[in-house]
Amino acid sequence: MNDHVAAVKLLMAEDDPEDQMLVKKALSEYRLMNGIDFVSNGEELLAYLNKRAPYVDARRPDLILLDLNMPKKDGREALREIKGNPELRAIPVVVLTTSSADEDIMRSYDLGVSSYIQKPVTFQKLVEVIHVLGQYWFEIVKLPANRD
Repeated sequence: MNDHVAAVKLLMAEDDPEDQMLVKKALSEYRLMNGIDFVSNGEELLAYLNKRAPYVDARRPDLILLDLNMPKKDGREALREIKGNPELRAIPVVVLTTSSADEDIMRSYDLGVSSYIQKPVTFQKLVEVIHVLGQYWFEIVKLPANRD
């Protein structure tokens, strides 16, 4: 693992506190724990990305992990706004959700998602997914320079 991995900024939009905790724990297994922030719905996600209160000092994430089913503004609506915004559209978005519906998968890719992952059922599988995700996005893929 290279030093660049530790400097990565992740943002996860997930309304379930237990899922947030599990992802945080899985990230710590991969030593990425210090680089993640959480928001609980699409409205908070967009406030974070647009540096609106209470996120005025938020650092632009290198990668967004997005749940589709959230209150207020769901992941689909938030994804449409992110990919429709010239300032935000270059941020890779990975859907991490329980839905395996073909409609959700197709719609997510149509809206510009980078990857679609169904949440694993066990913690060990989640750790494996986070490890592969980390390797792919932060060791193999060349991401755009963070504009913050």
